[in-house]
Amino acid sequence: MSYPLVIVLLCINIAAFVMYGIDKHRAIRKQHRIPEATLLCVAMIGGALGAWVAMYCFRHKTRHVKFALFVPLFLVAHIYLIYRMCY
Repeated sequence: MSYPLVIVLLCINIAAFVMYGIDKHRAIRKQHRIPEATLLCVAMIGGALGAWVAMYCFRHKTRHVKFALFVPLFLVAHIYLIYRMCY
């Protein structure tokens, strides 16, 4: 796998982790939230690992069926695609 791709995936995953943390913080304070579609999209475009870790680290969105289903599904798809790119 190329070095630039690793950097991009790392940045997307960090962004996903931070976004889920911010959304949890805003949920606690009853402030304006990040839309669920945005959280799922960032997971879909490469941030599934960061989103999945954040879901359990912050205990956020773990009971929502779409998040409990799609985030791990995206993660498996990303692992498969990375594997296919490398071998």
